[in-house]
Amino acid sequence: MTTESTSQTPPAEAAPDASPDHQEATSPESPLAALEVQLKAAEQKYVYLYAEFENFKRRAQKEREEAVKYGWEKASYDFLEVIDNLDRALHFAGTNTDKNLLMGLKMVSDQFRAALEKQGVQPIDTAGQKFDPHLHEAVGEAESELPKGGIVREETKGYRIHGRLLRASRVIVSKGNEKEV
Repeated sequence: MTTESTSQTPPAEAAPDASPDHQEATSPESPLAALEVQLKAAEQKYVYLYAEFENFKRRAQKEREEAVKYGWEKASYDFLEVIDNLDRALHFAGTNTDKNLLMGLKMVSDQFRAALEKQGVQPIDTAGQKFDPHLHEAVGEAESELPKGGIVREETKGYRIHGRLLRASRVIVSKGNEKEV
């Protein structure tokens, strides 16, 4: 009888995983590598946040400048009605109206205009101009010697504030000459 000796080997112990990921995790350099990745991510986040903050500062500065520049827009618009009424009073004053009163009204009107000009309000010139829908509002048409689309007369003066339209000029536009048709 032969005895076969079958040696049974003990079951293999689970060998540590030899994958590269596992080796990095157990190697002494892996915490350093992980920290470097975190540092780069934090630096990138800082750079983006800093750029965003700089953009915010520029926007805020621009908004402040525009608020100062155009802050008078609403009040200026309201004062234009006062100037228009003073001009109407001067225009329709009778010949028997006291000259000192007329001179006083003219001085007040000029003072209003000067105060508005200090704030950047400028009148729009319509004399001899062609109708521009960006600056003028046509309130009527009239036959005239002017070419079609020319401004015959101004009904209400228009104004700009620092180049921006504050109020359009209300004008009568030429239909042209009947003979041209």
